[in-house]
Amino acid sequence: MSALDLSILWPALVAGLLVTATHVPLGTQVLRRGIVFIDIAIAQIAGCGVLLADRLGFEAAGPGAQVAAFAAALAGALLLTWTERVWPEVQEAVIGVVFVLAATGGALLVAANPHGSEHLRDLLVGQILWVKPSQLAVAAGLYALVLAAWFGRGERLGRAGFYALFALAVTVSVQLVGLYLVFATLIVPPLATRGMGPGRLAAGWGIGAAGYAAGLAASTAADLPSGPMVVWAIVAVAVAWRAAASLRARRGTRVATAAD
Repeated sequence: MSALDLSILWPALVAGLLVTATHVPLGTQVLRRGIVFIDIAIAQIAGCGVLLADRLGFEAAGPGAQVAAFAAALAGALLLTWTERVWPEVQEAVIGVVFVLAATGGALLVAANPHGSEHLRDLLVGQILWVKPSQLAVAAGLYALVLAAWFGRGERLGRAGFYALFALAVTVSVQLVGLYLVFATLIVPPLATRGMGPGRLAAGWGIGAAGYAAGLAASTAADLPSGPMVVWAIVAVAVAWRAAASLRARRGTRVATAAD
């Protein structure tokens, strides 16, 4: 691997590690609440905020677009907070409707833009290889606030506090790595480690970190898009980890049975 490849890959890997650090604990809570698709919905709403800011003439990576994205995501999060309280039995269906509205709203916002399809692709697949160190510094600061609030307050945040933290994390992440990677990082490691006791969080972080490293290396070697490759790598690492954990558990059961 050349020095040029490393200069491109290290910011992408750092971005992946930052997203993993924040999204694995949040994803564990998402699975527990049974609202798996909330991240896609809120990420899509944040994307609509970016597209709306672009439509109004703000620079895509400028502060105006960031404020618009967070405001849109927070509004969506508060809406879902209200629907979870009023219609808890159909919350997952409501999240699906919100996602469809946000996705089609984004398509409408870029309909007259000659670069609209490119903007939509960037929001979905992401541009992780083009992450800048300055973006990483800002993201790291915001993620630190999210993690401090999560580990400091936890369940005491309540429903509204959780959704607000979630909106902030997803707003940052979708612009770093794209919607698909946000979903994969949030759901796949906690799903692979379900049922674990102590060590679950560390295992989830390890799966996410290994997936990002393997996916970025494979995409460089095969000259394939990095975002999709990392998604596949995270799933592959998670499946391998789960299979190894199941094998260890079966061996432990056989040893215990033989001892009896």
